Amino acid sequence: PELHPDDLALLKAAPVYSEAWGIRLEPSPEPGNFLAEGDQVAFGGITLRVLFTPGHCPGHVVFYNAVEGYVIGGDVLFQRSIGRTDLPGGNHAQLLESIRTKLFPLPDETVVWPGHGPETTIGEERAENPFL
Repeated sequence: PELHPDDLALLKAAPVYSEAWGIRLEPSPEPGNFLAEGDQVAFGGITLRVLFTPGHCPGHVVFYNAVEGYVIGGDVLFQRSIGRTDLPGGNHAQLLESIRTKLFPLPDETVVWPGHGPETTIGEERAENPFL
């Protein structure tokens, strides 16, 4: 797996945390690569830029495609909502700062594909999100 180094502790603790939900996880393999702000991730003819967006977890990142105008956002920004910060490693102030400094500078028409739930756009969330 690839991840931001600030999430390595969560990755290693995942089998313990999962037991609280009744799920048994095997330990994950060690990361082959660490991601950092500005890195380029390429696959299948697509290139995505890594944006470091901590808050939901310490090493949260999103993947931005400036050419096609979308963000694969994980659990940072949702349609009219934001990511949880009450789980281990969450930080509400950091999450808000990540949204304001990394996502809201993107063009209004940028589509956000969150980790779950319906898609939205940066412009819609800047104008309508009650949590921001």
